[in-house]
Amino acid sequence: MSTELLINVTPSESRVALIENGVLQEIQLERIGNLGIVGNIYLGKISRVLPGMQAAFVDIGLEKAAFLHASDIVNSASIVEGVDEQPIKKVQDIRELVRQGQHIMVQVVKDPLGTKGARLTTDITIPSRYLVFMPDATHVGVSQRIETEEERSRLKKIVAEYGDDDGSFIVRTAAEGASEAELRHDAEFLKKLWQKIVTKRKKTSKESILHEDLTLAFRTLRDYVGEDMERIRVDSKLTYQELKEFTEEFVPLLSGALEYYPGERPIFDLFDVETEIQKALHRKVELKSGGYLIIDQTEAMTTVDVNTGAFVGHRNLEETIFNTNIEATSAIARQLRLRNLGGIIIIDFIDMVSDEHKRRVLHSLESALAKDRAKANINGLSALGLVEMTRKRTRESLEHILCDVCPACSGRGSQKTVETVCYEILREIVRVNRAYAADKFMVYAAPSVSEALINDEYHNLAELELFIGKQVSIQTESLYNQEQFDVVMM
Repeated sequence: MSTELLINVTPSESRVALIENGVLQEIQLERIGNLGIVGNIYLGKISRVLPGMQAAFVDIGLEKAAFLHASDIVNSASIVEGVDEQPIKKVQDIRELVRQGQHIMVQVVKDPLGTKGARLTTDITIPSRYLVFMPDATHVGVSQRIETEEERSRLKKIVAEYGDDDGSFIVRTAAEGASEAELRHDAEFLKKLWQKIVTKRKKTSKESILHEDLTLAFRTLRDYVGEDMERIRVDSKLTYQELKEFTEEFVPLLSGALEYYPGERPIFDLFDVETEIQKALHRKVELKSGGYLIIDQTEAMTTVDVNTGAFVGHRNLEETIFNTNIEATSAIARQLRLRNLGGIIIIDFIDMVSDEHKRRVLHSLESALAKDRAKANINGLSALGLVEMTRKRTRESLEHILCDVCPACSGRGSQKTVETVCYEILREIVRVNRAYAADKFMVYAAPSVSEALINDEYHNLAELELFIGKQVSIQTESLYNQEQFDVVMM
C-alpha cells in the first residue's frame, strides 16, 4: 500500500493529509489562534505562597501568574530545588513544599481561562504515540483500557526493559497490538527528548520555557515513526528545514522520506484534497454503485444509514442489498477516519436475510477498520439489525473544527417552511392586537415570507384585517432569515 503525508503550512494554519493509494484518508489541522499551552514544561519561580489555599503562584513568563496546588507537587530532588537527594515524606503544608523565590520545574495541565492563570503540576509526563515517559519513576504502568491480561503482560515485559535511572513509562491504550520495534522507537524518542529538556534546564537560571508541546507537523512525524511511509511532502521551506533537523535527531527512520514541495500547484491539489474536505462536511456520501450513506453527528452518538439509492443490482434483491452493504463498509471506515468521528457509532445497514451475508458484512467492516489508528470496537448486530460500535476520540471532529452552529436554524438542521412562518405571523398579529391598542400593523419579514403573504396567503391576510378591523402592511427585509419576522404597532 502506497502511503504518504502532505503537510500544508500557512502563517495562520497547518494541515496534514494522509494519502493511501492516492485517496485521502485522514485530515488534521491546527490553527495558531487555538494553540494552548497544556503539556508545556517551564522553569518557573515561586512568586507567592498562599498557606490559606495550600497553593502557590508561579511566574512562568506569561502575562498571568500560574497556579500550583500542594496536591500537585511531587517531592523529588530533580524537580524541586532545595531538598535532600533522598525523597522526603510527602507533606501537605505548602510552606514545607515550596518557598517564595524558589525555582521549580512545572508542567501546564490546564490553559489560562479568563482572569485565571494556568494550572500547574510538578508531576512531569511526556507523551508519545504509544508511551508516556515519567521522569524519576521506577514502575511500568499499563492503561486500564487494555483489558486482556496476556496483552498487558506482553507490553509490560517489553517496556520494562526500556526503563532506567532517568525514569519509566506508562503504556497507552493505543499500544495494544503494537510491535516491539514500534515501542522501542517510542521509548528512544522520549528518552532523547527528556535529555534535551534536562540539558536546557541545567543551562537556564531564570523563568523560561523548557519544552513546548510539539506542533501538528512534528506530532505527525512522531506518531508515524515505524510506519511504512513512502513520502512526506512539505510546502514550506522553513518548516521543511525544521522537520529535517527533528527527524535526524529523533526519528531518523523518516529522514529519507521527507521532501520539500516547491510546486506551483497548491500541495493539496495533488490528490484533490480540498474537494474531499468539502465533501466530508456533507451528510450524504455517494457510493460508486449508486447507493449512498447518510451520516448524522449528534451530541450523544453518530448514526450512519446505508441506502441502495440508484443501485438496482444484476441478479436479485438479496444480492443487491449484500453488495451495497459490502461496498458501504469500506466507505464508512474511510469516513470515520476522514471526519474523525468518535464515541458511540450506530450503523443501519440495509436489512439482510442470510446469516452468511451478515457475517461477511461484519468481517468486511472489521477489515476496513483495521487500517484505522484510532481503536474501534464492534459489538456485532443488535436485535434490531443495527451495528453498534465505538471509536476512540483522538481530537475534535472535522465538522466541529471547520463549522459553527447555523444562525438560521441554531443547529437544528432544518428551518420552518414559509407557510408555517406566515401562520405564525397571523397569530402574532391577533395576540398583539388583543394585548395592546394599535391603529395598524407593519410586518417585517424575509423576502420569501413577504411574497407568500402578499400572494399565496392574500385571502387569509384580508380575512384577518376584517377580523381585527385594522390594516396590516407587509415590508420585505432582505437581511432577515426565513424564520425571522417582526410585528410592529403603528
